[in-house]
Amino acid sequence: MMNNQLNRLISEYRSLQPFNEDCKKKLDKKFRLEFNYNSNHLEGNTLTYGETELLLIFDQTKGNHELRELEEMKAHDVALMIIKEEASDKNKPLTEKFIKDLNQTILVRPFWKEAITTEGHSTRRQIKVGEYKEYPNSVVQANGEIFEYATPQDTPILMAELVKWYNEESKKSELSPIELAALLHYRYIRIHPFDDGNGRVARLLVNYVLYHNDLPPVIIKTADKKNYLHALQQADVEDLQAFINYMTKQLAWSLDLSIKAAKGENVEEQDDWEKQLSLLKKGLGDKSKEIIVKKSDIYVAKIYEEIIIPFVSLYDNKLEQFDSLFLTRESSIELNNNEEFGTVVGNSLKTSLKSLNNNNLKEKTKELTLKNMFSTLREPFKEVSIETITFRIILDENAYALIYNNKKITKLYSDILTEKEMNAIISDIGKDLLQKIEKFMN
Repeated sequence: MMNNQLNRLISEYRSLQPFNEDCKKKLDKKFRLEFNYNSNHLEGNTLTYGETELLLIFDQTKGNHELRELEEMKAHDVALMIIKEEASDKNKPLTEKFIKDLNQTILVRPFWKEAITTEGHSTRRQIKVGEYKEYPNSVVQANGEIFEYATPQDTPILMAELVKWYNEESKKSELSPIELAALLHYRYIRIHPFDDGNGRVARLLVNYVLYHNDLPPVIIKTADKKNYLHALQQADVEDLQAFINYMTKQLAWSLDLSIKAAKGENVEEQDDWEKQLSLLKKGLGDKSKEIIVKKSDIYVAKIYEEIIIPFVSLYDNKLEQFDSLFLTRESSIELNNNEEFGTVVGNSLKTSLKSLNNNNLKEKTKELTLKNMFSTLREPFKEVSIETITFRIILDENAYALIYNNKKITKLYSDILTEKEMNAIISDIGKDLLQKIEKFMN
């Protein structure tokens, strides 16, 4: 059934080719950001999705990150371009040199890393890039057992066999592209040929195979890391089909996303609808047990304490990532449509909110409107005013609502907005602002 569904998606995907330039540009950017962010995040890189976007699209940095994290994110982006170019030559075989070059590209340069000796002692070891490992490597599994990868002595032989196997299977065309990609990933990861970067190289090789077969790339989401590792562990106990099935699902997601883009539909957050549905159900709760409460000074104070103040702080911190692009930002919080108390203006929403609180106006709140205006891009130093999405918080008699970008979230006073929901809202606003900036710059 899974194969039938995948074949239908592949057939529809190919029937829509060639994609127009706008669609290709949109998909290239989406897959580029998703793959670079998630593949690096799986390995511990701490850049957020937004910071990855700023780094790769605008060559800007934000946040407190080690130089290596920034370098490796940019280098991983280069590696993605390399596999796309290499895969475009249909007659060129896979080589060990190419795999070594990928490792060297993503790791940038030699560095020192904490390690454990075979006797269990802590040590520091220099990680050489683009060279097969000189020391044994292993991983501690969920059950506490240690899984040993191929020995340094066996690695060159096993890698030569792996490359030979792949080139032969590729010519036979007996395996589907996703089966071949999944098996290449698994066989490679069992060898773990390098001291570092093996996971990233494995996922690059998967997409090398898919690009070679004119298919979109697979994205292993960092949020799905547990299922990804579980599928690999199932393969370890000779259930290779479990890992193939897992990779098939990821390809189906990419195909579905591409098809929607080709049809002019939105490609953002297409993979999150089930999560959003789950959050919606959680927000609605069990109405048979729900206690309906009305607006009161106590609940307004609670909304401020548990939602408005944390949200404004989080929102402001996220927006600060855009500050380096502009010369000025003016923030404002408008109370009750500016009819009674006016607008509080500051250089950040946090200071505006603090001023509002100091005037003891919380209990009189019916509606809050949050605005941010960025002015004058640093490059090309042109006058431009870009406003973020106007965000409104309405405190009604029986419920409160959050309204932004033609979206509305309504909740009972007994139901508090979660941090995850706050981040989802801010993510939407950040993406909208980024699109406005890109539109102006282009």
